[in-house]
Amino acid sequence: MIRIFLILLLVSSLFISGCECTAGFGRDLQKAGSWIERNSSR
Repeated sequence: MIRIFLILLLVSSLFISGCECTAGFGRDLQKAGSWIERNSSR
């Protein structure tokens, strides 16, 4: 029982951290796109 609980805890923590990494990557990509737009209009 404890082993199943630990496996579920590990999988859920990986899923939550993976979502945060994906969201962070999206924000970084958006900032890079904004920088390109600002510099291309010069």
